[in-house]
Amino acid sequence: QVQLVESGGALVQPGGSLRLSCTASGTDFTINAMGWHRQAPGKERELVASITAVDKIRYANFVKGRFTISRDAAKNTMYLQMSDLKPEDTALYSCNAAVDCSGAGCSVYWGQGTQVTVSS
Repeated sequence: QVQLVESGGALVQPGGSLRLSCTASGTDFTINAMGWHRQAPGKERELVASITAVDKIRYANFVKGRFTISRDAAKNTMYLQMSDLKPEDTALYSCNAAVDCSGAGCSVYWGQGTQVTVSS
């Protein structure tokens, strides 16, 4: 079993910045990929960015160079540096991890999320 805990969400003004963190803990696991997702009220959850164990990175189109995903493998932690935040970025940001992947698939775990609110 793997637990994911997010932190860093806050209320920020438009144009501001935040850094989110997601830390994985557990026993005897290998992270193959991690991702940030967000869900705004009344909308479906959407992928924000993802990163694999070999640092292959993917961003949603709406990121448009404003967000940067990174990871510290030694700490089992993933980060999302967000800048030039807009009101439409307001959402619950959650991380997930694909763990112990094999030909049979991966185990996928989710965190509870951290709230990001962009408002003046």
